Amino acid sequence: MKNYIQEKLSNIVENFKKDSLLDKDANVRIMVENTKDKAHGDFATNIAMLLAKGMKRKPIEIAELIVNSLSTDDKISKIEIAGPGFINFFVNSDFLSNAINELVTDPKLGVKSNKKLETVVVDYSSPNVAKEMAVHHIRSTVIGDAVVRTLEFLGNKVIRANHIGDWGTQFGMLIAFLEKQEKEQHNDFDLSDLEAFYREAKVCYDNDEVFAEKARNYVVKLQSGDEYCRTMWKKLVQITMTQNQDIYNRLNITLTDKDIMGESLYNSMLAPLIEDLKQKNLAVKDDGAMVVYLDSFKDKDGNPRGAIVQKRDGGFLYTTTDVACVKYRCEKLGAQRIIYFADSRQHEHLLMSWDIAKLAGYVPDGVSLEHASFGMMLGKDGKPFKTRSGGTVKLKDLLNEAVARATTLLSEKSSDLTPKEKENVIQAVAMGAVKYADLSKNRTTDYIFDWDNMLTFEGNTSPYLQYAYSRIQAIFRKTDAKVGKVKLVEEAEKNLAQHIVKFNETVNQVAEKSMPHLLCAYLYQLAVLFMKFYEACPINKDGVELEIRESRLALCQVTANVLKTGLSLLGINVMERM
Repeated sequence: MKNYIQEKLSNIVENFKKDSLLDKDANVRIMVENTKDKAHGDFATNIAMLLAKGMKRKPIEIAELIVNSLSTDDKISKIEIAGPGFINFFVNSDFLSNAINELVTDPKLGVKSNKKLETVVVDYSSPNVAKEMAVHHIRSTVIGDAVVRTLEFLGNKVIRANHIGDWGTQFGMLIAFLEKQEKEQHNDFDLSDLEAFYREAKVCYDNDEVFAEKARNYVVKLQSGDEYCRTMWKKLVQITMTQNQDIYNRLNITLTDKDIMGESLYNSMLAPLIEDLKQKNLAVKDDGAMVVYLDSFKDKDGNPRGAIVQKRDGGFLYTTTDVACVKYRCEKLGAQRIIYFADSRQHEHLLMSWDIAKLAGYVPDGVSLEHASFGMMLGKDGKPFKTRSGGTVKLKDLLNEAVARATTLLSEKSSDLTPKEKENVIQAVAMGAVKYADLSKNRTTDYIFDWDNMLTFEGNTSPYLQYAYSRIQAIFRKTDAKVGKVKLVEEAEKNLAQHIVKFNETVNQVAEKSMPHLLCAYLYQLAVLFMKFYEACPINKDGVELEIRESRLALCQVTANVLKTGLSLLGINVMERM
């Protein structure tokens, strides 16, 4: 509805320009807001105030010109001027009723893409091989997956890219240590503790020169394509990603093995890429290294800054890999939009890599390169989330604790669920709580991880939304009445309906801005408005006329569908009973 009103106002502003009432080059931002007091309508705009200076008229006069140019229709029942020139819009109740009736049977719930569908590559999660996923991986993983789901829901072709750290000099050490472990324990050893494996390999490397020499030789062999080293390397990758897949499955993340696009994928592209940059006079030799100087990045003296793409010893850097990565995604995958979910500290590095790729002509015009950066996950002390001893918290340990706490939380509530049903509810509540605690915060900011706030059935939490859905299902179990045609009469019904029809706008905003917290805020407000509707408008009580009951059941049905669909876009499951 906001977009509809904005479009009408935009047309009027353009007419003002044509009639020379406003300068043709005037840039006017048209804002339409929800009103706080429904007595003043459903939406309001201050456009008349914004135009006053450019049109050299009083806001009230401009407001009158606008209102006289507008006409009421099946969507807008009344338009009023308030105060010094605010314009208030009242939504037509019959239009809202019809809109809700259409959503009852619409699996997409009125959601349509606001823009041309695209091929979108989304880079997210990106754990390292031979290391366990830690809590700092959760933000990229859950935010990226929510945006992927949303983009797909709108009809885009989405390519998931799990850019794992599976290449580098450390793999000589890891291969040598894996070989040592297999020989000493005759292949009968457990590699479930990757952190211990990596740590022990490093000790061997630092203290055993024979081992270190073998490790260095294995690096050269691996990078030269030696079959034995590649077999051992693949074994390390498989062991790591099998463990990571268990975490993805627990968190209901859509990543699978087929989405792995590690650093190694671009290895064969690096040497030819350097030659190409040299041929294009972009990469120049400086003190033995190959460097690309970028005019868009300046040093402290105002000179172009250099990005090293090949070291003196011939080795390549992350920058080289990321330039090749962009090239591959544009040329091989046909990406029209590429979104990187990486923490904010990677911003300059990514921008420099993209700048090189653009200068080299690897990025076609119109391709959007976006860094969807995010802040840190902090403990209650405001410092990075750590164990009590100051160590890194393993993601699997965090999830295990979430399950333990959810078990305690749900044991306090009486229930007639079977043991299997109760276990499903515990898992859904635990994983939903962990994900929603992250997703509900603006990704660009740091946030405080707080068990007490996230695992509660009150406030803006996943358990609250999951419970709201289950409560609606309970309403249907208590009646034989069917869903009927919606007829909005009570204020609480209208408020709920108006919020429901904003679902399309919200989903499109999430896809455009890569901001899942906008959907979280929408769903929380939906649940709040539903609870107000439920309290103000009886459904299954005696004396409620059948037509009214069926109308309210339709509102219940659409609300439940939006909650379920919205939470599924966040990767959170709902339960029929809790």
